[in-house]
Amino acid sequence: MDEIVSNQHTLKEHWTLYKRMLKSVHHNPARFNVDPAKLRPFEKLLMKLQGQLLDGMIMQSCVEQLFDEHQMYVTKNAYFAEEFAYNIRVLFAQIEPKIGDPSEMDHRLQYVGICGLYVLHFQIFRVIDKKVFKQLWDVYKKIPTITLTGNIMWSPNQFLLRSLSPHISKILDKRSQGNVANFTQTYLQNKVQTVIREVQQYYVQVCSWMIRMESGIGAANSVVDDLTSKCSLFIQGLLWAHNISHLVKTVMNIHAYANKPLTKTAVLALCRLIELLKSIEATFHRRTMVIAESITHIVQHLQFMAMSAVNTAKKRIISDKKYSDKRLDVLSALVLVENSISGPPTKERILIAKLAMAIGSQMKAFREDELANFRNILMKMEVMSDLRGKLKKACDCSFVYWHRVIFPTYVADRYEHAVDAHRLHYMFAALADCVTPMRNSRHLESNEDLLIAFYHEIEDNFDEHLLSPLCRSVETNLRLSIHQHLQVGEMNPFKSSMKDQTHFLKMKPIRIFHRYINVKEHVTHYLDKTFYKLTTVALHDWKTYAEMRNLAAQKYGLEMTEGHLPTQTLEQGLDVLEIMRNIHIFVSKYLYNVNNQIFVERSSANKHLNTINIRHIANSIRTHGTGIMNTTVNFTYQFLRKKFFIFSQFMYDEHIKSRLIKDSRYFKEVKDENNQMYPFDRADRFNKGIRKLGLTPEGDSYLDQFRNLISQIGNAMGYIRMIRSGGLRCCSNAIRFVPDVDDIINFQELCVEENLSEETQNAASNLDNVLGNLAKNFAEGTEYFKMLVEVFSPEFRTSKNMHLRNFYMILPPLSLNFVEYSIGCKEKLNKKNKVGAAFTDDGFAMGVAYILKLLDQYQEFDSLHWFRSVRKKYKEEKDSVRRAQAEDEKLVQTGSLTIKRLETYQREFDLLYYSLSSARIFFRADKTAAEEQEEKKEKAANDTDESELISTPQEVPSNVPAIQAPPPTKNLPAITA
Repeated sequence: MDEIVSNQHTLKEHWTLYKRMLKSVHHNPARFNVDPAKLRPFEKLLMKLQGQLLDGMIMQSCVEQLFDEHQMYVTKNAYFAEEFAYNIRVLFAQIEPKIGDPSEMDHRLQYVGICGLYVLHFQIFRVIDKKVFKQLWDVYKKIPTITLTGNIMWSPNQFLLRSLSPHISKILDKRSQGNVANFTQTYLQNKVQTVIREVQQYYVQVCSWMIRMESGIGAANSVVDDLTSKCSLFIQGLLWAHNISHLVKTVMNIHAYANKPLTKTAVLALCRLIELLKSIEATFHRRTMVIAESITHIVQHLQFMAMSAVNTAKKRIISDKKYSDKRLDVLSALVLVENSISGPPTKERILIAKLAMAIGSQMKAFREDELANFRNILMKMEVMSDLRGKLKKACDCSFVYWHRVIFPTYVADRYEHAVDAHRLHYMFAALADCVTPMRNSRHLESNEDLLIAFYHEIEDNFDEHLLSPLCRSVETNLRLSIHQHLQVGEMNPFKSSMKDQTHFLKMKPIRIFHRYINVKEHVTHYLDKTFYKLTTVALHDWKTYAEMRNLAAQKYGLEMTEGHLPTQTLEQGLDVLEIMRNIHIFVSKYLYNVNNQIFVERSSANKHLNTINIRHIANSIRTHGTGIMNTTVNFTYQFLRKKFFIFSQFMYDEHIKSRLIKDSRYFKEVKDENNQMYPFDRADRFNKGIRKLGLTPEGDSYLDQFRNLISQIGNAMGYIRMIRSGGLRCCSNAIRFVPDVDDIINFQELCVEENLSEETQNAASNLDNVLGNLAKNFAEGTEYFKMLVEVFSPEFRTSKNMHLRNFYMILPPLSLNFVEYSIGCKEKLNKKNKVGAAFTDDGFAMGVAYILKLLDQYQEFDSLHWFRSVRKKYKEEKDSVRRAQAEDEKLVQTGSLTIKRLETYQREFDLLYYSLSSARIFFRADKTAAEEQEEKKEKAANDTDESELISTPQEVPSNVPAIQAPPPTKNLPAITA
């Protein structure tokens, strides 16, 4: 108790603070509402408690009490004093050889008791046996300190010095006292140096013992040999447990007591000893059935051997015919020993046998070897009768609680050496031994709080130093394996360490107190969570993570859960509402592909480009309803009005208008000479000459900006086309559950016939209306292109917009500008810096086809035979290069590059021609405005009752033209020279 209290520094500090607070109360009792008369007795009580409990005088007060009372003078009883001293000498003679010996069990604690008895003997009789004292003092040469419990260390030398001073000053000099401290330092250094070698020896010996426990039981020739072998084997395991326990506790506690750090190597060696300790306990547990069957037979055999030894002694006493009271007492003691041994070997019976044997061993009833053999048998019997209890004490690792700072180092080392992953179970079993002392704690209101805090500390350390690194390592390994086709660095196992983490994943669940941690399931959950989150962030990586799941199952045996994420099948992309509200941004940031009917983002800061296709639009329409389609068309109409105003301004500019009139006259003059084809050189001069009018800071000319304007108009029309296709797809998906679209049942009529309730009839009526609308939308749809042509074309063709009549003349230089731009964008795809790279821009062809339809200039443009002129131009240039190659061999390589460039330009012009031809189909380019008007009149006469399915966009009042001619200006407002 004295040692425990002296080690509680917190208790002492709080006790001092409490006394200090009492002084404050004493000076001002009214403030604390305390009666001053009660303070003085309370202070005396505190001083008494401090003297009895906190000053280290519990033991001293116990042995210094008066034992002489009622005319019984213990201090003057010479016979008792002599017997007392004799027993101390005998007990010490039996215990001292065992201390530090491989056959030691709990002899150290018995030595503590002997020291206490010696101090008691001195306090009663005031006699110091110098020889016994010297023997007790010199035990430090074997063990300098003894662990009482947990981290409480007890020094026998300090205890004797404190309890017997100053009476031993003549016996003990200062040099002897100094030798104790020096030896403790030397002992600690030697143990640290030899602990690794001792661990290896213990490891081999314990493994050998475990093998014999697992396989060698029952291999003896006879029953007696079998019982003897089993008894020796069980006791040997117990001895290993005691030896290892003493070594670990002593080294750890001395380091903590001396406040000296342990090296990492020493820490890991001590942890290995703790594992061996719990492995011994686990081996006994595994062989419980065999041990339970053998224990009774072993005890009976030991009883037989003990009784045989007692009978031999009895015969020796009886053979002497001389009668005496002493001989009778010895014989009676031997009979008592027989009676005690013959029954069940309880603690009480064994204790009685020992006491009786103290008398029975007198008068030379036993020879020395017989007495030693009997004591050995009695010791075995005592061990076998309480094997489980003694094993539990020997393998108790509750002291680890006070040294839990080593746990992070141990776990980190186990992660580095995954081969021995199963050893973790033993360490956690050692930590579980700390639970019982914590449940017995009384310093907290609830000891569960202490348990929870300890559990979280262990769990956090385990997660930080093993689980989290393991999860990251498995994830990294899966990523490197999946991306082996990339340059992921060198993975040579001879140069870089390659860890096999499967040992952790094959472990059984680890028990931490009342819970279990399944490492395999933890890693699986981590990968599931990580893959799911990363897939939601970047859905395009779903396939990569699916492959990683499959690899995890094959390589690590992890049964992962499918994410069940919509692998971009149901992905909505940009919402229709967002595009509608920001149509001006959308048409400038996205590029249209007329054949695949898809929009591709022009550029992005991410490693991928967003796309929008019919599926995304259909999903948005399904989300917001079909009414969003008309609203989108109306927004697009408003956007086109603004763009056409800029378009009109450009065409009204004097530089552009005059140049187009000049080109028109020139073509009329030379078309017969050029086989009705517009000259390529003329368009090329226009494209290059317009740069003289000025450039933007980005280097774009007027024609570049005009091309961008037409592309944006075309993108808007492409978006309208996608809206219609998405609406049809949404309707088709909704109506696919109707068995026959041409013959839809009228549910309201059926409900009326069956006389169902009014609510049911109303519901049936609503269903009929929904099905009817779906059928109409699915069968017809709405011609949005036709609407947008009809709303703008009248104003485009009026006399107020005569400056637009030569628009078709700007298309040759404009198409040449577009081809140069397109080739430049495609060449950037193969460069490291992909700013401005693109592979499609059909918005230009869409915009040209739409404007030609509005101006009714398809025939005028076709009359230019522009694409025939382009093909002729490039054919002539290629023929010229080939002739030059034939004349001069030095020009072969240069000529080949030139021909390749000319073919690239020809291919781009062909692509533009195909895209333009496709776009013209949407606007019925086969008919002129007059022919369409005539067809419209005939249709109106035949189908006077036909009406549009979906309302037309909001039209502008008749007095506000769609395009107004701007006032005359000499310079373009958008660009400064």
